[in-house]
Amino acid sequence: MRFPGTLKKLTLAVALATSGAVLTTGVLPPVRATDATPPVRVEMTVSDFSTLVERNAAAVVNITVTGKKQPALAWRGIPDQDDEDNPFAPFFKQFPLPPMPHGGQGMPVQGLGSGFIISADGYLITNHHVVDGAEKITVKLSDKREFPARVIGSDPQSDIALLKIDAKDLPTVTIGDADSLKVGQWVFAIGAPFGLERTATKGIVSALGRSLPNDTYVPFIQTDVPINPGNSGGPLFDLNGKVVGVNSQIFSRSGGYMGLSFAIPANVAMDVVAQLKADGRVTRGWMGVTLQEVTQDLARSFNLEQPRGALVAEVNADGPAARAGLKAGDVIVAYAGKPVNDSADLPPLVGSTRPGASKTLTVIRDGKEREITVTLGQLPDKDKGELALNSAPDDGSPRLNVAVADLPAGQGGRGEGGVRVQQVGPGPAAEAGVQPGDILVSLNNQKIRDAAHLRQLVKELPRGKRVPLLVKRDEGALYLAVEIPVHPRQAG
Repeated sequence: MRFPGTLKKLTLAVALATSGAVLTTGVLPPVRATDATPPVRVEMTVSDFSTLVERNAAAVVNITVTGKKQPALAWRGIPDQDDEDNPFAPFFKQFPLPPMPHGGQGMPVQGLGSGFIISADGYLITNHHVVDGAEKITVKLSDKREFPARVIGSDPQSDIALLKIDAKDLPTVTIGDADSLKVGQWVFAIGAPFGLERTATKGIVSALGRSLPNDTYVPFIQTDVPINPGNSGGPLFDLNGKVVGVNSQIFSRSGGYMGLSFAIPANVAMDVVAQLKADGRVTRGWMGVTLQEVTQDLARSFNLEQPRGALVAEVNADGPAARAGLKAGDVIVAYAGKPVNDSADLPPLVGSTRPGASKTLTVIRDGKEREITVTLGQLPDKDKGELALNSAPDDGSPRLNVAVADLPAGQGGRGEGGVRVQQVGPGPAAEAGVQPGDILVSLNNQKIRDAAHLRQLVKELPRGKRVPLLVKRDEGALYLAVEIPVHPRQAG
């Protein structure tokens, strides 16, 4: 993305002016008499966001959801506003939140989120977790008009939902190109954190293509834009005033912003929206392989110059990869000409490809590169459920932060039970020592039948208490102690 012409390059010290701030990021080391060139001074004027916010705020909406089960909404994980230990207590005394029932079974509960209008006739985008489990959805516009909304389609794997309200001549956002983003660029968000409408916050792009263990098919945009509960589903803008992402989640120990915010790239969101609008559902490509990261030791063993690519740990006997001739031990380093630097790069590429398409893989086998053409199948519903095991459950129940797959017959399969670990992300499983390739046999002294059964066992685990996890690794077995933390990661 190009910066507006008024912006120059970055410099170090801070000087404030009425039109903006000049950041000086440092003068190079002092010039010595022997230096042939003078020091270099680089400057950038920080953009004034007010015009961009004014131009786009009208297209950002507040979403109120009512349901009979606790949805994974904006309020989830927020400490009790009456709690004396709550750091937001003084704020809540001045700006109290509306009463939120914590209720018993059947009691209606409410949640708030954000969204943005993409067409003048009332289509808008928000997060799946904002509207999941909702019985009633109300959209409030910037001019204070309110409309009931219906869900056109919702995709839990990308966390994108498409809503429709019956209105005309609505203000809309302009969709940008997330692929043009660069680390270090300014971005800003508009939403309703803690229910505070039309709040604008800014920051920079911290990382691109970030893989989170519970979202296999989304290469997230990581930013340091302050995002809090209530921002979920709101837009992330670039300095051209175009939407480049949909704010989705944060990492937090407190339930609030801690400098790590994640947005779904606009390109991914719009592809999902197009499918939801046309078919009401999303289909994804599928190869039928289990992948793992290529470590330095593995790179040496596979005669790679450096750790790169996605290592095929297992090939589904009936899947597209097996039919194409892919084998366990192959290292996939490119997909349709796009480099695959690590295992997390491949699932979004495959998932965004329509079933039935043929793509060329660049594979290293026996130290030599070769090309294999694979015709993708459609991601089975069973695998969707397995991958969703990583998702933060909508009812706030525990999770391990692992992706698993049922075992084929003869490998502890259906009769014997157990699941194979495909991927391990930061969380309880990683802290306990679980590794990709492990076979999880029992949890809390209960034998694991399959991936769906593991999901249920995890949901039943107590928080803050260590429980035994029996693992098969290589030719042996060992117990690990796993503990679900009291405070889970929160959605944004």
